[in-house]
Amino acid sequence: MTDNQRDQRPHFILSGYAKTEKFRSVSSGGGRPSLPPLNRAIHGAALLRQVARLKPIAEIAKQAQEDIGLDSGLGIQVQFASQPGIMLAFESLARERSGIELLNVKHEDGITSATVFVPDGKLDVFEKLMKEYLQENTKPSEKYPDGRPKHQDLIETIREIRAAELLALWTDSPESFPITDDEAIWWETWLPIRDNRKMEVARFCFVAEKIGFQVAGVQLEFPERTVLLAHGTKGQMKRSVMLLNHVAELRRAKETAEFFDSLLPIEQQEWVEELLGRSDFSAENVLVPYICILDTGINRGHPLLAPVLAPGDLHTIDPNWGVDDQEGHGTEMAGLALYGDLTDVMGSTGSVQLNHRLESVKLLRKNGDNQGEHFGALTVEAVSRPEVTAPCRSRVFSMAVTAQDNRDRGRPSAWSGAIDGLAADWLGDGGAPRLIVVAAGNINDPGSWPDYPDSNSTDGIHDPGQAWNALTVGAYTEKSLITEKDAQAFVPIAPVGGLSPFSTTSTTWGKHTPLKPDVLFEGGNAAKDAISACWMHSLSLLTTHHAPQERLLTTANATSAATALCARMAAQLMAAYPKLWPETIRALIVHSARWSDAMVQTFKIDDRKSGGIRNLIQHCGFGVPDLDRAMWSAANSLTLIVQESLQPFEQERDGIKTRDMSLHELPWPLLELQALGETDVEMRVTLSYFVEPNPAERGIKGRYRYESHGLRFDTKRPAESLEDLRKRINRLARDEEEGTRTTSTDSGWMLGPQLRHRGSIHCDIWRGTAADLAERGILVIYPALGWWKTRAALRRYDKICRYALVVSILTPEMEVDLYNAVLNQITVPASILV
Repeated sequence: MTDNQRDQRPHFILSGYAKTEKFRSVSSGGGRPSLPPLNRAIHGAALLRQVARLKPIAEIAKQAQEDIGLDSGLGIQVQFASQPGIMLAFESLARERSGIELLNVKHEDGITSATVFVPDGKLDVFEKLMKEYLQENTKPSEKYPDGRPKHQDLIETIREIRAAELLALWTDSPESFPITDDEAIWWETWLPIRDNRKMEVARFCFVAEKIGFQVAGVQLEFPERTVLLAHGTKGQMKRSVMLLNHVAELRRAKETAEFFDSLLPIEQQEWVEELLGRSDFSAENVLVPYICILDTGINRGHPLLAPVLAPGDLHTIDPNWGVDDQEGHGTEMAGLALYGDLTDVMGSTGSVQLNHRLESVKLLRKNGDNQGEHFGALTVEAVSRPEVTAPCRSRVFSMAVTAQDNRDRGRPSAWSGAIDGLAADWLGDGGAPRLIVVAAGNINDPGSWPDYPDSNSTDGIHDPGQAWNALTVGAYTEKSLITEKDAQAFVPIAPVGGLSPFSTTSTTWGKHTPLKPDVLFEGGNAAKDAISACWMHSLSLLTTHHAPQERLLTTANATSAATALCARMAAQLMAAYPKLWPETIRALIVHSARWSDAMVQTFKIDDRKSGGIRNLIQHCGFGVPDLDRAMWSAANSLTLIVQESLQPFEQERDGIKTRDMSLHELPWPLLELQALGETDVEMRVTLSYFVEPNPAERGIKGRYRYESHGLRFDTKRPAESLEDLRKRINRLARDEEEGTRTTSTDSGWMLGPQLRHRGSIHCDIWRGTAADLAERGILVIYPALGWWKTRAALRRYDKICRYALVVSILTPEMEVDLYNAVLNQITVPASILV
């Protein structure tokens, strides 16, 4: 037991230390694209001819649409392709007043292509743009005395204009596109909203019926998209592309991963009875946190689960399925979420205090066969079931169900978007945010395990693990002892403390995606000999079996097991700090995480700038959380927690502007840090908030970005005045909006602002002298761009956003009491009470 474990003091939960100030980014607008030299007359005339060739195609499409009975929503889909190596100015293609809508954007082989819906009779809008480009100049300026060609920034990025074909609507990975015309699949169909969401859905369903498609009954709703599933062949879709002007994107629907169901039992009835005798369970009528497991159901007949799982807390999304667990996976997760790894619990003799209970929602049919059902919509339905039954409970949702493949590569999907919407409580207008823990997904092929750790680098996190607001959990392992008979030739694959061979990573994702996974928990190890690799019971976690009449114990592993352990830690923190928000619990878990030596040695292999730390995080997240560290402060290691809100944007006469920033002058152990002088110390800062999702393949940045808003943090620097801090923050915001790098640097940060501000949870570590840290007790939270600002028509610009800020100071274990120094500054001592 460490000194910190003995010296357990509750964290400071601060109130009244934030000041909201007017915030303005001093943005002067972004730079123009670097365009290749073009002959204005030749280029403009060529594009005019291409627009003219679209007119008879539009007439044919109109006739086909009228022939099947459509009398509104007529039009054509047009694809614009960029010059090679030049970013298409795709946002300028949308003309909302004319009903011209940007549907999707793709980047392939240096070419940007954008698909646009053009209503009947509106091709003249683009024809007019071309003519004005040819004939008119902009207002003269010092740089352009004769003016520039009108619309130059748009027209000269365009290489080709053509009628959109089926592939123009396909925004999934190319390899998932059906190969043959007669291949029938479930198509994930993304529909625009336009003037009336219900009308657009009705139009699509009408056309789908005409062309022989089967449409599933469930759908997902996002601010600017409706997602539903339709079953049919590629040939049917190709022949009907002119009718499908109500489709913005097409993707292949996901299939779920197979679950472990054939593990050997460890039947020792005496162990279970002995554990029951020293377990103290929370009663049903006591206000405690609940872990709601979305899985294959849970069998509450198991003696270890029955005391914390009431019959009324067993739910299913379809009454025809029942609530029982026929597959085993849900019950396995329940044992881990309640007790943790039973190997450790049964190997001890102390009492076990269980301060949380369980709920279950059966999300999967028997054998995991949910074909024709969208897992995003099913997840929304699953979350609603226990909330309707017990709306006032404090709960964390745990879901280890993932797609089989990793083709999203960090891109938001309908499923991950649904997770983000649930966490932010978008449908409830943000009034009841949710804490959701999801699995990163597994490397299930034993043939790839011997390639560890390269196999982890190439197998990406599975949908919906890319969700911004979820806690995405990967797996590491401490297990290395193989006890099976006749296994002398086998050795563990991963080192002790290393990334588990089962864990997927985000190394193949783009640079604008969130940093995932967030954290790692124990997920077991695999073993190999000279010929093959396999998983073993001795390298796995012990948990509850779904058929207690046959056996009571079984084993589980991989990111599923890790996810259940993460949900357990969240429930333990919620029990200790019942007033903390979901955003704050998420922050504390990430904030408490540390990397093992094995992780650093394996993955921090590139020391160029932030390359090494980026590689480490993309494999291992922020490391392995520690419950003691997340739960308690100590004399030399204190944690300050702030829960606040601000309004990022507001509408003014000339558009949507940034509005608020928060200035936090924290109670700071100034004298104590100054007295430590040149002693090396550490400050860790974590900012956590939930974004409202707006998923669509229309670019990562700019007006169609995914996140509703962003928040950023920064600290006052030594010798910097408060007024200088204010001026610098505005410049940082300006640089981000313009897409440029700030020249202002602040040494000592491990990640730095270019890396840490990805996703919706930002964690960074500053290391330096205590004297320098003494000057950093003021932190600023300020807004960054999001669709609340850029999509004014959606009227979300006046929304309030919540955030949790966690700041920790760690000094060497010497005779210094930072904790009491802060305690003496706080005017309301009750603010530290749990």
